[in-house]
Amino acid sequence: MNLDKIAAESLCYDPIHGYVPFVSEGNSPDEVTERTIIDHPWLQRMRQIHQLQTAWWVYPTAEHTRFQHILGVMHLASRLIDQLYPSLKEVCPDTPSRGHVETLLRMAGLLHDVGHGPFGHFFDSHFLQHFNLTHESLGAHIIQHQLGDLLAQLRRNPYSQLEDHERIDPEQLAWMIQRPKPGDQAERPQWLSFLRSLLSGIYTIDNMDFVLRDAYMTGYSQQSYDLERLIRYSFFTEKGLTIHERGMAALIRFMNVRAELFQTVYFHREVMAIDKTLEDLFAESRPWMFPGNPIENLAAYQGFTEFSLLVDAARWHQSDDPHQAEVGRKWKDLLNRNIPWRFICERSLRFDEGESQEMTIFRNESFALTALREVLPTELKETPLKIALNRTVFRPNTRGPSDHQNFMYDAAQKKIKELTTDKIFRSLPVSRVVCRIYAQDASLAPQLAAALDRLVGNHAVDDLTNM
Repeated sequence: MNLDKIAAESLCYDPIHGYVPFVSEGNSPDEVTERTIIDHPWLQRMRQIHQLQTAWWVYPTAEHTRFQHILGVMHLASRLIDQLYPSLKEVCPDTPSRGHVETLLRMAGLLHDVGHGPFGHFFDSHFLQHFNLTHESLGAHIIQHQLGDLLAQLRRNPYSQLEDHERIDPEQLAWMIQRPKPGDQAERPQWLSFLRSLLSGIYTIDNMDFVLRDAYMTGYSQQSYDLERLIRYSFFTEKGLTIHERGMAALIRFMNVRAELFQTVYFHREVMAIDKTLEDLFAESRPWMFPGNPIENLAAYQGFTEFSLLVDAARWHQSDDPHQAEVGRKWKDLLNRNIPWRFICERSLRFDEGESQEMTIFRNESFALTALREVLPTELKETPLKIALNRTVFRPNTRGPSDHQNFMYDAAQKKIKELTTDKIFRSLPVSRVVCRIYAQDASLAPQLAAALDRLVGNHAVDDLTNM
């Protein structure tokens, strides 16, 4: 028994993965360990940002935060490396030691959400985009400029350690957590590009955790897909991350469950009503929400969380500024779940290979709302309305720089093939869009539903075009 190893590790218990070990003690008092990173204020702020953006207002048990999620992703990194490292080393002989690769992926998993603000991805769309930022690009900046010195000093994880000459490169970490862009893989070693597919491919250490976690915490399912089989039949080939045909059923089940969670949880009709309310509130609250570009105010951003925003916004109604007080009253209504927008109706649209949402009237919410008003009776054309277009991607990465990261192994032919060669995989839609109408007057439902039917009917006949 390695008593030193036991003494150096800590365990936290997770309802999804069981015990999650991490290195908490170094060989010397000043050694940087995984606990040093986990306990850093940039990571601890994740305790105050919900994993489910606004869905926790609808699903009372879904109170989990991004902190539990990132620990789970870090843990899955080791599970995947245990399975994948031998094949990665075989196809990429220049791959560093297991200790280096495993520590790198564990830290990428731990830090992939570090740039998130209140309400997660919603904050990207309604605040960060004004500064040409995403939570990934902001997180990459935080990794390099706030955590880089510490990360470069890490020497080990619970299962392996770096060679003496090896160091964790914060710049590589920052690159790994961002979605692939055209040309950004130039001069990157092949092993690193393959490793990145575990963060940006079809099944990743990120989405494999959040599908299990969100399904469990919302009550959707206690074991929503077969994680063990998905990992067991995965390996690297010269093309990239490959799944044996024996694992295809598990992969398709995972993809379907992920899509179902989007439809039933993340895009729940009441969740979208809350999001529509928040859209207006964010637009009105920007003068008081946060002082400018987060990259230029990192100290303030470190303390800016969902909790801090909700506490501040709950007090704005007491302001001497009439405008801020009015906005504060709207925030107070939201906190009391007094939601002004009512779900009226919805219709679903399916997009397959060669069909593009971008070439239809449902290309964006503004365009769809304009089209809807055109088919409404004259007396309803100025009625307050909102449209939500909720897109669920079943088969991600079909185009663009994030394409061609996942493959299938055909055992009979001993060939590596595109996933689309599998008949069941090919039968999945590329995406599904649910178009919903929200109004403040529920009595308008018959007229609004009829108008939406006209739009969807036109779409089905005239608007689907090839890419």
